[in-house]
Amino acid sequence: MNEERLNLIKEKLAGFGIEFYDVNGTPGIITSPEKVVDVCKTLKDDGDISFEQCRDAVSVDRFTKQYRFEVIYNLYSLKHRDRFFVKVLIPDSKKPETPTLTGLWNSVNWYEREAYDMMGIVFTGHPDMRRIYMPEDFEHYPLRKDFPLMGIPGSLRLPKK
Repeated sequence: MNEERLNLIKEKLAGFGIEFYDVNGTPGIITSPEKVVDVCKTLKDDGDISFEQCRDAVSVDRFTKQYRFEVIYNLYSLKHRDRFFVKVLIPDSKKPETPTLTGLWNSVNWYEREAYDMMGIVFTGHPDMRRIYMPEDFEHYPLRKDFPLMGIPGSLRLPKK
């Protein structure tokens, strides 16, 4: 992304009070769950910016006290042929949650479901918040850092030989 375009994005997002960062030459922002929908709506709908696609979303368990979980959305602009990251910091709590972005990009549906299934992050307003890998009655989240490496004996019924 060229500097002129990055400055335009900074100008358009100035009122949101967000932090900009860079990952190996790809710019991004850090925002809160309260602001993520409005920030992403601006990134998608503003004709000068226009990130038409969300190509991926990943969840991260940092296992820190203040912001344990992160969801990072990988946005792409077909018009400008560049990429932009949106990182949502989620405070550590018994039930981590952030609003869904399925109203902006349909592709986010499965990415958010995977984050829910593996990390336990709830996306409020999501049209189909259910597990996709683990059984619905499974009480744990396998990609959290406090999940035992060898699993929890007896937590899953295994098929008989």
